[in-house]
Amino acid sequence: MRSSNPVFSRRGFSRDNGHAQFNAAPQAGGPAVGTQQGNPYAGNNPYAGQNPYAQGDQQTYANPYAQDQYGVQAPTTDRMTMDDVVMRTATTLGTLIVTAALAWWFLPVDAANIGQSYGIAIGAGLVAMVLALVQSFKRKASPALILAYAALEGVFLGVLSNAVDTHMADGAAMQAVIGTMAVFTAVLVAYKAGWIRVNRRFYGFVMAAAMGFVLLMAVNLLFAVFGGGDGLGFRSGGLGIIFGIIGVLLGACFLALDFKQVEDGIAYGAPREESWLAAFGLTMTLVWIYLEFLRLIAILQGDD
Repeated sequence: MRSSNPVFSRRGFSRDNGHAQFNAAPQAGGPAVGTQQGNPYAGNNPYAGQNPYAQGDQQTYANPYAQDQYGVQAPTTDRMTMDDVVMRTATTLGTLIVTAALAWWFLPVDAANIGQSYGIAIGAGLVAMVLALVQSFKRKASPALILAYAALEGVFLGVLSNAVDTHMADGAAMQAVIGTMAVFTAVLVAYKAGWIRVNRRFYGFVMAAAMGFVLLMAVNLLFAVFGGGDGLGFRSGGLGIIFGIIGVLLGACFLALDFKQVEDGIAYGAPREESWLAAFGLTMTLVWIYLEFLRLIAILQGDD
């Protein structure tokens, strides 16, 4: 059953009691979807081999390879494709990048404007978080909500990156961007090569690690707010470096989960609007990785 926690649900495509990403497990380079060999849980999973988008007596989505009596392939415009995912992800990330660049230029962090810029950035970040939670709880993707989240998140990231780049670590923003791109490429290559296999055990381990990580960061934040200083020290010094690396590794695991969900959504014939959920998930994961890199670089350069 899908988690009700919007932070750890990983924006799955399933609309029944199973996880689309695990019911048929179409691993990269693996057996075909729906085959006994392609499903590690076939035989004891009541949902094995079923299309999660077929709901009771409702009309199921057509086979994308099915042909009519004249040998003409049926149209597949109502189903999600890789092109849809790429276009929606590019649109979402493009919105975020544009607003981040505008915030960098028009919300300066010099002595005269830093208070106002920080206020706008914090407000934008809080609203973006609320929009992300709302979308996570919704059963259907809302493009307007997702793009609004991306725009406001971009404002927050633009001011934060400018502040870190200006006052803490020169060039940190570009280094964090390069690091994020490197992690994305490495995980994509490893996933397509079959070096990373996403199954229930992998999913459970990542979710448990993520919950523990977020809990520790929340405790550290509370100690910092009420006790002053760096709290328990999880985000500074040697411990900060260790937790920064762990954060990047968790982000890489989240990317593998996102790739798996995209693969399963396409294989099962998910509705086209589900590509917005894929874009939303990938954007959130890339923001996570970027922020961890930014913090890690700031710590490393600050110790020089």
